[in-house]
Amino acid sequence: MSVQAVMSTHPFRVADALAALGDRFAECSVAINVRGDRIGYRQWGERGPVVVLLHGISSSAASWLPCAQVLSQSMRVLAWDAPGYGHSTPLEQATPRAADYAVRLQAWLAALHVTPDAIVGHSLGALMASAYVAAAPTAMQPKCLLLLNPAQGYGQPGQEDKSRAVQAQRLATLDQLGIDGMAESRHAHLLRPNASDEERAWVRWNMKRLNDGGYRQAVAMLSGDDISAYLRKRPASTPAQIACGDVDGITPPQGCEALAKTFGLPFALVPSAGHASYIDAPDAVAGWIEHAVLSQSQNA
Repeated sequence: MSVQAVMSTHPFRVADALAALGDRFAECSVAINVRGDRIGYRQWGERGPVVVLLHGISSSAASWLPCAQVLSQSMRVLAWDAPGYGHSTPLEQATPRAADYAVRLQAWLAALHVTPDAIVGHSLGALMASAYVAAAPTAMQPKCLLLLNPAQGYGQPGQEDKSRAVQAQRLATLDQLGIDGMAESRHAHLLRPNASDEERAWVRWNMKRLNDGGYRQAVAMLSGDDISAYLRKRPASTPAQIACGDVDGITPPQGCEALAKTFGLPFALVPSAGHASYIDAPDAVAGWIEHAVLSQSQNA
């Protein structure tokens, strides 16, 4: 199955995006516990179903803007900066697991007094979203879990050598290039080959906002955790779907489809989209999310 391709009527421009960040998708912050730990987030839309967007390892809440703009026409969109990203308080653990991020996610939603209709996890955010669903009480479960270009982690038994290699390579790149250097050298890999200069500049701008410590924690989680362990604990009452950009070279479609088949989940390809499919094809991804949420509302 393929997500319906939708061509945007307006070419993406970074200047327009930055203006919208300040005007419509502005940064907020909320304390989530008595210690004063905080989560930074952005929101757009005043009414309708609540859709929670979780970014990946090299990104931020702001990166969702093109997709959030579409979703906000009919939904209330909440996008967080994960712990250690933006102005969100880092986790206490040096080598956290997705479950640790999920604890903060639940505390953030509780602080905002919202129950999500959908949680959308992109890349490493898919691990966090799956961990949330595995442990959240019934009253805090989303109506659907949507995994977009999911990172599956390298913590499965038998993957020890691969896990160590991934962690060493990621941290060596960070140590050698720094955040700015990583953004310059790696940003294009997240997008389709024919992405525009403006789209590439948008990914680069988001990558340059990474925090060294938060990125190191996220690398530890990617290297040591396993999405399947959480999906096996997903309540049967919480439906899930998986989608992937059809030219994703980071979490290739074959691996994403195999994950879907393992758990009997619907799988869809996003046409003409790389790993950051919600930037390559924001209208199509928004349509996929809207269809999933609407389907659950009709079945309720």
